Amino acid sequence: MLQTYTDYWQICPPPRPRVLTIKAMQEDKALAVTNGSANSRIPHVLTVAGSDSGAGAGIQADLKACAARGVYCSTVITAVTAQNTVGVQGVNIVPEDFVAEQLKSVLSDMRVNVVKTGMLPSIGIVKILHQSLREFPVQALVVDPVMVSTSGDVLSGPSVLASFREELLPIADIVTPNLKEASALLGGVQLDTVADMCSAAKSIHAMGPRNVLVKGGDLPASSDAVDVFFNGEDFYELHSPRVKTRNTHGTGCTLASCIAAELAKGSTMLSAVKVAKHYVEIALDYSKDIVIGNGIQGPFDHLLKLKSNVHSSPRQHVFDPSDLFLYAVTDSGMNRKWGHSITDAVKAAIVGGATIVQLREKEAETRDFLESAKACLEICRSHNIPLLINDRIDIALACDADGVHVGQSDMPISTARALLGPDKIIGVSCKTPEHAHKAWIDGADYIGCGGVYPTNTKANNRTVGLDGLKTVCLASKLPVVAIGGIGVSNARAVMEIGAPNLKGVAVVSALFDRECVFTETRKLKGTLMEAANMVK
Repeated sequence: MLQTYTDYWQICPPPRPRVLTIKAMQEDKALAVTNGSANSRIPHVLTVAGSDSGAGAGIQADLKACAARGVYCSTVITAVTAQNTVGVQGVNIVPEDFVAEQLKSVLSDMRVNVVKTGMLPSIGIVKILHQSLREFPVQALVVDPVMVSTSGDVLSGPSVLASFREELLPIADIVTPNLKEASALLGGVQLDTVADMCSAAKSIHAMGPRNVLVKGGDLPASSDAVDVFFNGEDFYELHSPRVKTRNTHGTGCTLASCIAAELAKGSTMLSAVKVAKHYVEIALDYSKDIVIGNGIQGPFDHLLKLKSNVHSSPRQHVFDPSDLFLYAVTDSGMNRKWGHSITDAVKAAIVGGATIVQLREKEAETRDFLESAKACLEICRSHNIPLLINDRIDIALACDADGVHVGQSDMPISTARALLGPDKIIGVSCKTPEHAHKAWIDGADYIGCGGVYPTNTKANNRTVGLDGLKTVCLASKLPVVAIGGIGVSNARAVMEIGAPNLKGVAVVSALFDRECVFTETRKLKGTLMEAANMVK
């Protein structure tokens, strides 16, 4: 049932070195890229590619994809093309010495995490890139072997193929050919089936890259968009629904750039590939009906901004760390105690000043929980307040909530991300710096740290105190919300611990175990505002 919301993954048919089950797909076998220096706070991708005047592919697509994924992107331009939705009208290759000068400028100064390549139109440029990466090593190299544009125009000739094989593939962390490019790398072998793609992935892997993703978007007679990922040990089929649209120009560039962006943020390789594939699916589906240009192949909207909404429902909330300022967590038992319905309690909290709401309904039946979530989501959307679901990813998917919050013993963040996709909010409870670091690596958007003080809402919950909270905050690369026993009397002390990434407090009893939720929320909001002003 969840397959209607997300990609699903299968193991390829032979050839394969060994048989896996879905449970055995452990992402910790894949490449993990971390941000190196503790001072390197901003994930950074350098794209080395050609410019597309129509802005659907090439450097322009790379910039937009990285921006959409929250990563800084610098550029080295290898060629300037004149192209539009009809095709490529001209190509002007940048002189090799100037490509070398661009590479040195960026790599010598800007702490690049991941390099992603696109159009490399000459043997000399390939060799220059190889030499530059030897002089200025980076944490990962993503090679998109661009040879032919999506419209069929040749961008890199056959003479470049040998240089690709000799210079780039042996140092690549992943190479992402489509069917035509994989065939060209292998001397023209025909690829018609998933089994052919598996065989091609294995053969390309033998050329040196650590991982191979063969893209099967043009696979004949396939109802799904099927890609094959091979890490040298295991094969994975990655399926997603095929989106019927003319707006597919730049999908390959975008997929590779998104993989690079996720690696720069610290994702494992397989997780990065899954997130990238799902992101492209979402962008294609969002853009399927937009019209730009008169040709047969248009661009798509990387930032999901060109239409007022997705499908017919209100646009989901885009996460902002300031949303965590006053984080209201509901409790069904408290609502019953005071005679409040869940919708009345949520609305009162929002009107009183709550900036985000989490539905935490441990006792409710699934059907009842889903109906309550839908009703609360309508209220939250009308006030532009994000709604998260505690633990229950099935409920979050079914009602299209803005995200979930999970605990250390709940579903792993990487799995939640794969199910929910790249654009939902995911928070995780953390008590230690190690928990916080893993949350960042696995792709969480924020962490909840606590309990800061003793609380009755969770049994046997070890408290961390203000010192423990500060320790976790200082270790975290993610925004933090404090939780546990916080109310009007101690909220100021929490907010004044001196941690810039502490963005707010999450409260249950202080709001919902009260006769008037609105009054208590407004009172706590005032206290937090005073504390925030003092910190400034």
